[in-house]
Amino acid sequence: MKIKPDQNAVTMIQELSDAKAPSGFEDEAVAVAKKYGAEFADVEEDCLRNLYLRSKNNTGNKPVFMLDAHSDEVGLMVHSIKPNGTLRFVSLGGWSDNSLPASKVLVRNKYGKFIPGVIAAKPPHFMTPAERQNAGSTPIQSLVIDIGATSKEDAVENFGIRIGEPIISDVHFSYDEEHDVMIGKGFDCRIGCAALLETMRRLSDENLNVDLVGVLSTQEELGERGVKVAVGKVAPQIALCFEGCPADDTFTEPYAIQTALKKGPMLRFMDKSIVCSPRYQRYVLDLAEEKGLAVQSSVREGGGNNGAIINTSLDGIPVIVVGVPVRYIHSHYGITSYYDFEATVQLATEVVRSMTEEIIRSF
Repeated sequence: MKIKPDQNAVTMIQELSDAKAPSGFEDEAVAVAKKYGAEFADVEEDCLRNLYLRSKNNTGNKPVFMLDAHSDEVGLMVHSIKPNGTLRFVSLGGWSDNSLPASKVLVRNKYGKFIPGVIAAKPPHFMTPAERQNAGSTPIQSLVIDIGATSKEDAVENFGIRIGEPIISDVHFSYDEEHDVMIGKGFDCRIGCAALLETMRRLSDENLNVDLVGVLSTQEELGERGVKVAVGKVAPQIALCFEGCPADDTFTEPYAIQTALKKGPMLRFMDKSIVCSPRYQRYVLDLAEEKGLAVQSSVREGGGNNGAIINTSLDGIPVIVVGVPVRYIHSHYGITSYYDFEATVQLATEVVRSMTEEIIRSF
């Protein structure tokens, strides 16, 4: 089914995707979210750069429904500068390492400017037979970034390179509206951030039975660090986590596909970190069926998410994870669709609208 995209939403997705904001350096993504969120929410930050969006209709005497999406993306950091001017680096989050060699990146220098570089790939002419045989499995510790410097002094003095600076993929968002294909970086979880913002915008004029608080949490890719602080600050009675989740439809046998592009959001029953609240999960799947909304469900043998932290915080908080399918996450390029974004927002808005204190207690 084809959905006519809202151009304002597409622009928001683009700005979030293009934001240079790896784990620990989420400022640009937070700035974009602040701009869009100020229309319908009271906005504040904490020192971890968690962003809190409290609906302007909140009363302070209703159950608190927390929406979460993490604002960071997998990135890299300058570890050291070699005598020849190339840069050793470490990962910020779990990369698909075989996607790194021969790719373009942007390295922030001491002036705050992002300068282009290339993750070096040794030409086959210089490889030993053993290196040729294992060319696709070079460990990240053996890779370097080449910014064009000729020495360490050149890299420091003329390029302004210093250790500890963030590095991101040099990728820019594009949208093929005819075929509904969005390509960009950071869809894990910027597409989730966009879904959170759009959900709150659509609900902003409604009289809900809950107080709605959105959180764009930080450093999820480094072990769900930001949400550990945010959940204590918000103290919700129920939560929904948005994610940009790995699509499996180009790798998996047809019978086992559980997260396909253009089939709606994926609700996971479990992954390595969580068993999502079973009664809540079934409630939402039944609600989707009742409303005729596209949805997929999955059982995952790997992965993890902020929901695991929320679920076991305070006295225990019912939580589900609603994931927008994204092909090839944790690499430079992701592919997602506006259809799945819209279906995710529709589901989330219906869940929030339906929620009451009595239903929350039943979970």
